[in-house]
Amino acid sequence: MVNLVAAQKPLMLGLMKMAGIKPHTVEIEPGTVMNIWVPKETIKKPKKSKNKTTASATTNIIKPTKPVVVLVHGFAAEGIVTWQFQVGSLTKKYSVYVPDLLFFGGSMTDSSDRSPTFQAECLINGLRKLGVEKCTVVGFSYGGMVAFKMAELYPDFVHALVVSGSILAMTDSLSTETISSLGFSSSSELLLPNSVKGLKALLSVAAHKKLWFPDCLHQDYLEVMFTNRKERAELLEGLIVSNKDTNIPNFSQRIHLLWGENDQIFKLELAQTMKEQLGEKVTFEGIKKAGHLVHIERPCVYNRFLKKFLASLHADEARK
Repeated sequence: MVNLVAAQKPLMLGLMKMAGIKPHTVEIEPGTVMNIWVPKETIKKPKKSKNKTTASATTNIIKPTKPVVVLVHGFAAEGIVTWQFQVGSLTKKYSVYVPDLLFFGGSMTDSSDRSPTFQAECLINGLRKLGVEKCTVVGFSYGGMVAFKMAELYPDFVHALVVSGSILAMTDSLSTETISSLGFSSSSELLLPNSVKGLKALLSVAAHKKLWFPDCLHQDYLEVMFTNRKERAELLEGLIVSNKDTNIPNFSQRIHLLWGENDQIFKLELAQTMKEQLGEKVTFEGIKKAGHLVHIERPCVYNRFLKKFLASLHADEARK
């Protein structure tokens, strides 16, 4: 029987190529590869050769000519599925890169490190190998935590941040409080559903309005999007840090918090507290009638606010 979600992948690939990006595999280090959707003009294919190894080695990487925006996905879907409504809105003015984090899409590692720091380091290394020298990072949920790490560790590389439905770090107390308030026993039960019922429960807390799909489509989504379960469960464990080990980084970048006002997972109060903690370089905008999946539920509003912030960054640069 045809998996309807898998069957839509060629269509998604075609739409992304029409928007101007295509997938490219980058070896970060031996044993670690990342799939990153890149502006098609930055990858020049080598001449056809019978020797595949030689052909791969001579791939010509061209530096992006427009300001770079990197879109980092959350935990329930890979890159282009998460950002399908944003890519086409941005590619006219920006060079857009959409990575699949490790254990999502085609990205894999034989390293045992499951921390957001390792994800951030691998992504920075991958972007550098693709000719990127500076970028604005847009992170959603789990991808927001990776984005914060990128900005903290590489302030000269990450020019600015936009974060939606995320936090600086998942402390043990916040994890327990959040999961229990949603009626789940663990983060794996919430974020790694293994049944149609579990996926429906995840969508019910992630979306402001009830999303209806037939059960067969839920089952198809489970089969396609929730792979590498063992490793992803380890990623969730690698997120948790002790309260006593947390600190508030002193970010040099401008940070914009773009939130669904009805987010049940990371509530509006968390965003407002984070804004106060991070100081005067942080701005905040809430989007009404949207939950955790704000960029999917209200993409037009989300894109308008996102582009307004991006435009303000480059207006600042022009005044310097």
